[in-house]
Amino acid sequence: MFTGVIQETGMIERIERGEKFIRLTICAPKTSRNLKIGDSVAVNGCCLTAVKMFARGKLKLIQFDLLHESWRLTNFQFLKTGSLVNLERPMRAGDEFGGHFVTGHVDGIGRIKRREKSGVDHIFEITAPPNVLRYVILKGSITVDGISLTVAGVGKKSFCVWIIPHTMSATALRERKVGDAVNLEADLLGKYAEKFLSKK
Repeated sequence: MFTGVIQETGMIERIERGEKFIRLTICAPKTSRNLKIGDSVAVNGCCLTAVKMFARGKLKLIQFDLLHESWRLTNFQFLKTGSLVNLERPMRAGDEFGGHFVTGHVDGIGRIKRREKSGVDHIFEITAPPNVLRYVILKGSITVDGISLTVAGVGKKSFCVWIIPHTMSATALRERKVGDAVNLEADLLGKYAEKFLSKK
């Protein structure tokens, strides 16, 4: 379980794609500290398993094996060497809960439709597939590339979020442009509520 509070922005060091495998290597000095093989890390909001940790010079690297399904259903397919990714280790018992319940299971890919400044803040309008948008409510929670954000507006095919300067500087949103793909995870509580109510 994650909270959507990003702990580090890592950088894609290498992407290897074979007929039977996809391997992602990320430079992440903070996240790799005390990480063990088999530990989970949310990468752009997608829960992945660390399969190798190693150093190359001063670089601290983590390697992940990806399912082809994960590649197809996330914005990993659009990443390249040098791309920034948001990283979060799982929440431990007793940790401060700063965001909302995030499972690390991406529900769909959104696209940045609009990005503009409002004073020192930024407004992002993001298109979303119907299976995600059905759970998006005003002032509710949404996970965008692993970041727990509050919904500031909802349209028929998109939603808006406001980004404060700290979130912009501390996450990979600072390099996102109009047209870029982002991973979306809808609020888990909304899914459970719908499930329970549908049985009545």
